[in-house]
Amino acid sequence: MTLRWWATTHLFTATLIFEHFLFILETLSLVFLKTISSFSPHRYIGALGARVICDNIPGLANKQRQLCQKYPDIMQSIGEGAKEWIRECQHQFRHHRWNCSTLDRDHTVFGRVMQHRLRNLFCRGGLNAITRACSQGELKTCNCDPQRRGRDNDSRGDFDWVAASTTLIMASTLRKAFVDAKEKTEKDAQAVKRFMKLECKCHGVSGSCTLRTCWSAMSDFRRTGDFLLKRYNKAIQVTMNQNGTGFTVATKKNDLVYFENSPDYCRMDKDAGSLGTAGRLCNKASRGSDGCEVMCCGWGYDTTREKRITKCECKFQWCCAVKCKECEETVDVHTCKAQT
Repeated sequence: MTLRWWATTHLFTATLIFEHFLFILETLSLVFLKTISSFSPHRYIGALGARVICDNIPGLANKQRQLCQKYPDIMQSIGEGAKEWIRECQHQFRHHRWNCSTLDRDHTVFGRVMQHRLRNLFCRGGLNAITRACSQGELKTCNCDPQRRGRDNDSRGDFDWVAASTTLIMASTLRKAFVDAKEKTEKDAQAVKRFMKLECKCHGVSGSCTLRTCWSAMSDFRRTGDFLLKRYNKAIQVTMNQNGTGFTVATKKNDLVYFENSPDYCRMDKDAGSLGTAGRLCNKASRGSDGCEVMCCGWGYDTTREKRITKCECKFQWCCAVKCKECEETVDVHTCKAQT
């Protein structure tokens, strides 16, 4: 299904400039990702200047280059966040025909499919990386959230907000999302806000908690991915009403909706971002999306025998270790056949 994500919001997580960098995430090319992953502004900008560095990063449009020159220290975080999203997306869709695959010739990282499927994970990856860099003092452009200052309290009592922690204000509207300028990112923001957590540290003599300092932080990225995949699996197909002001099917606030059915992803389709399923691993015993019948599109599968080394006969030894033997086992591996 092709997802369409709607509405508008503001987040508390990174900095105001992430809004301006969102469209960089939209159009990152594979060449750009490979380049930006090794980009070290603190090391090179001083010697060469931001203009020289940014002009030599492939895959950037003119406006993107301008932002790169204005905020060079953020570019590495953007690249790291993009790669973090790719890994999470591939984990979540590892048992599906479309497994968040990338094509070397794609202008964008995942072609059309990524734009409609889980681009909010992509935003979350960028937010994660920028927030992490802010909290470690690596970015000069971070601003503290004015609502997270001074003294506050929770169920455990009073605490002091850490002034320049990961509770940074990003706020404002995430405009011009992946598909068209009218589509907003409320679901993206809700998924991120849902897993914000309060982290605290006690200060005092001999482990006492005379003073407690706290800050807002993002929880484990995997939790967001799991949450969004559940919503994706329950997405509702809709059509617009005649006035173009709403859906003909009643939906709830947190529902994900889609307009068009996806292709089957059985064959290679560069426009759809599909590598096809030939050669993909499948589970002979499963009747789900990872089962050989479903994964292989009815074209059959090949079975090979492989020897693997595994840990076995593990025993606990006092104190405090678990020791195991290495055992060799032979397993059947099933892979999808190509279409004939």
